[in-house]
Amino acid sequence: MAMSLVSFVVGKLSDLMVKEAELLGGVWQQVEWAERELKRIQCCLRDADTKQRKGDARAENWLNELRGVAFRIDDAIDTFYLELEENSHNNRHSDRSVFHKIPKLSKEVPILHKLANELGAIQKLLEEISKSKDDYAIEPLQGQGRELDVVVLPQRRTAYHDVDETEVVGLDADRNSILQLLLNYEAIPRRAVITIVGAGGLGKTTLARMVYNRAKIDFKYHLMLSVSEQFSLNNLLTKMISELEGSEPKKKWEVGHLINDLRDLLSSKRYMIILDDVWEIDLWEQLKYALPDDKNGSRVLMTSRFMNVAKSADSKMTPYELAFLNEKKSLDLFLKKALPYQESDEECPCYLLELADKLSRKCKGLPLALIVLGGIISTRDKTFHDWKRVSDTLDWHEEGKDCMQVLAMSYEDMPYYLKACFLYLASFPEDYVICARSLISMWVAEGIIPRHEKRTTEDTAEVFLEQLVQRSLVQVSSRHTNGSIKYCRVHDLLRDLALHEGIKENFVSVFPKPQDSVNHLDRVTRRASLQSNCAEFIEYVSLTARSLFLFGQGMPMYSEFKLLRILEIVGAGEIELRGLDRLIHLKYLGIRNCMWLEFSNDCSLGRLKNLETLNLRGTTLVDGDIPIGLWTIGTLRHAICGRIPVCAPPSNVDLRNLRTLKSICVPDTRKTHLPCLKNLRKLGVQNKHGKNWDGVVHLLGTLSHLLSIYVWNDGQGQCIPMEIVYPTMIPNYQNLQSLSLWGCWSEGVTLEASLFPPHLVKLDLGYSKLRQDPMLELGKFKNLKKLELHGNVYIGGMEMICPAGFPVLENLFIDLTGITSFTVKEGVMPKLKHFQNYNHKTILNMPPELKHFAK
Repeated sequence: MAMSLVSFVVGKLSDLMVKEAELLGGVWQQVEWAERELKRIQCCLRDADTKQRKGDARAENWLNELRGVAFRIDDAIDTFYLELEENSHNNRHSDRSVFHKIPKLSKEVPILHKLANELGAIQKLLEEISKSKDDYAIEPLQGQGRELDVVVLPQRRTAYHDVDETEVVGLDADRNSILQLLLNYEAIPRRAVITIVGAGGLGKTTLARMVYNRAKIDFKYHLMLSVSEQFSLNNLLTKMISELEGSEPKKKWEVGHLINDLRDLLSSKRYMIILDDVWEIDLWEQLKYALPDDKNGSRVLMTSRFMNVAKSADSKMTPYELAFLNEKKSLDLFLKKALPYQESDEECPCYLLELADKLSRKCKGLPLALIVLGGIISTRDKTFHDWKRVSDTLDWHEEGKDCMQVLAMSYEDMPYYLKACFLYLASFPEDYVICARSLISMWVAEGIIPRHEKRTTEDTAEVFLEQLVQRSLVQVSSRHTNGSIKYCRVHDLLRDLALHEGIKENFVSVFPKPQDSVNHLDRVTRRASLQSNCAEFIEYVSLTARSLFLFGQGMPMYSEFKLLRILEIVGAGEIELRGLDRLIHLKYLGIRNCMWLEFSNDCSLGRLKNLETLNLRGTTLVDGDIPIGLWTIGTLRHAICGRIPVCAPPSNVDLRNLRTLKSICVPDTRKTHLPCLKNLRKLGVQNKHGKNWDGVVHLLGTLSHLLSIYVWNDGQGQCIPMEIVYPTMIPNYQNLQSLSLWGCWSEGVTLEASLFPPHLVKLDLGYSKLRQDPMLELGKFKNLKKLELHGNVYIGGMEMICPAGFPVLENLFIDLTGITSFTVKEGVMPKLKHFQNYNHKTILNMPPELKHFAK
C-alpha cells in the first residue's frame, strides 16, 4: 500500500504548492524538495514490494519507514490547513482590538514556522530512506507511472457478471433436497429447524439464497438475515421486526418486549426465517421463544460452520452437510469464472484444458477458492503462457493451506490501485450489505482513487468496483436498472483476508480486534471501524485518523478527530453533532438509519469547505432542517437529506458541483428563486403544501443534465400539473432514465406512453387517482425495466389488466389500494425476474409462465 499512499502524498504536495504558493514563501522550497524526493523514491516501490512479498525483511522495514514518513507529510499538510482555518475563524469572531490591525500574513508566521520545522525533520528522514535503498539493493523500475493505463479493461471484459445462482455449479441437488424439507408441510407440520453445515467457502449462503428465492412465495412471512460471529439479540430481533413490517421501530425496546412483538406478529401465520452464518449455540435458545409453533408448516433454516450448532437447534432434524465439489464440478465452476464471456456452445481450448484441470484441483473442491482463482484467470489473456504463469505462482507442495493461498494470491495479483480499494472493505462489519454509491464516495474522499485525465474520480472508482467484482472479490447483491452496482457484499473469508492485510499494512483497524491482535492496540491507525457497540475502544483510535466508522453507536466528541475525511455513523439512536464544524477536512459525512439527528446551535456547516457528500438516508432531523451553511459549500456533490425534506437552498449560493439533491421542500410562495443547479443529475422535490407548482416547474426548466426525478405532492392543494407529469420543461428531457411521481393527477388526465421520456428505465407512480387503467399504456414503454405502483394509483375500477407489452420489464412491485384483481395476459412481461405484491387483498391472475409469482 506504500505505492498508493506515496502517490497520494505527492499529489497533496503538488496541490499545496499551487494553492498556497504566495503564502508559503521560503517554505515552498522545502515542499518542492519533498515532492521531488518522493517522486524519485516512487520508482523503487514496485521492486521493494516484490522483495517484501518474497520475505525480504529489510525491504519490509524500508517500506514501513517510508510509510511512516508519508503519514507525517500527510499530517503536516492537513494540520497546516487546519491551523490556518482556525486562525482565520478566530480572527473573524474576535472582539475588536489592536490585534485586528495586524496584517493577515503576520498572523500566519507561527503556523508557517511550525510547518517549516516539521518539513525539516521529514527531510532528514527522507534522505536516510533514500540512501538506505542502495544498502537494501532496491532498484528503480521503469514504467510504474503507466499502470493506470489499464484501468479500463478491453471491450470483451466489460460485461461483468454477478456472483449469483446462475454462476453456481453443483448445488441443484442440494437445493432440491432442502426445498423438499421446507415445503413438505403435511409430513412435518410443526415448526422445523433445518441446518446447512459446512466449511467456510463451500457455498452455504449461496445455497440458502437459492432456496429462499424459490420457497418464499409459499410463506405468508419470509426473510433472510445474516447473523455472523458477533451478533446482538436486540439488534437481530429489531431487524427481523422491521423487515417483516416494512418499517423501523420508533424506539429501541428491551429484548423481552421485542420477543413478544415478533411472536404476536408471526402468530397463526406460516413463515420462513433464514438465519445465515450462525456461530453460537445460544442463539436458537434465545430466539426460539419469539418464533411460534402453530403446526402450520412454518420453517427456520440456519447455516453454520459448526456441527454442534446444527445439532442443538432441532434434535429431530438431521443437519444437512454440504460436501466439497468433485473434480468434474470443480473444473466446470472454475471454467465458468475463468471464461465468463464464452458462448454457451464454446468449450475451453484443448491447449488450456490440462492447465485448467490442474488449477481447479488445487482448490480441493472449495467453491470460493475456485471462483476467486477463476477470477484471477479471467483477467489474463487466453494463452497457455499467461495461464501457466498463474499455475507456477502457486505452491503445489504445501498441503492444508490451499484456500487461503488462493485468496492471498488474489490479493497479491491485484494492481496497487485496487489493493487499497479492497482493504477498505474491511471497515464494514461481517456480512454487511454495502451501498456502492457510498463506498465510491468514501474511496474518492479518502484519496485512494488516482486521478485520470479522461474521467472523473467517481467514474474511475466505479470501474475499480466492477474490476473487484470480475475478480470475484466482491459479490453484487443488486444492480440499478442502468446496470451499475447498487449494493454489494464481501464473503467473510475474503473480509478476513482484507482485515489481515489491512492490519499488516497499518491501513485499517477494526474494534473489537481479531483475537490474535488484541494485545497490539495502539493509536496509530489511519482508519478505524468500531463495531458491535464497542464504544469503549474509541480511546485506541488515533487522533490523526482519516476515516471513522461507528456502527450502532455515536460518541460525544467528534471534534477531537480534527483530520477526519470520512465520518460514517450507522444505526445509532439520538445523535447530536457538537464540534462537527471543526472537522474542516471532512469530505464524506454519513449519518444513516439513525433515529434522531440534531445539529447543535453553534454548528456552522459552512466551515466544512471540503465536504463532498452528506448522506442522511433513513435518519430523521429533530427540527426538520439542515443548517443553512451547508448550501455555502462549493465542493458539495451529493446531498441526501434524510427522511424529512429540508428547505430548498437560497438563490444566492453557488452549487455548480452538486450532482444529487434528495429531497428538498418547495416553499409555499408563488415566487421561488432557487440557485443554478445546472449539473444536477438526481433531484427529489416535495411540495409540502401542494400549491406552489410554479416553483417546481421553474426549477425543472433550469436543469439540463437530469437523469432522475422524484416528485411528491404532500398537500391538499392543486394536483400535479401536466408539465411535471409529462416533464417537457426539462431541456434534456429525452435523457431522463428514472421518474417517480407521488400525488394525484388532474382529473381527466390519462397516461400516454408517447409523452414520457423515451429512454425511461424506471417508473414509480403513487396515488395518481387515474380513472383509466394505465397498464395498457405502460406496456408500450420499450425500455422500462422497473415499475412500481402504490396506493390508489387507479380509481376507475377494481381490476387492473396488463393486456400486452412490457418487453424488457424485470422488476414489478405493486401495493394497490381498492384493487381486488391484477391480471397479466399470456406472453406479457417475458423478462420478468422479480415481482412483489404487498397487498394480499389483491388477487393475482398470472399466465402459466409467471404462475410461480402468484403463489
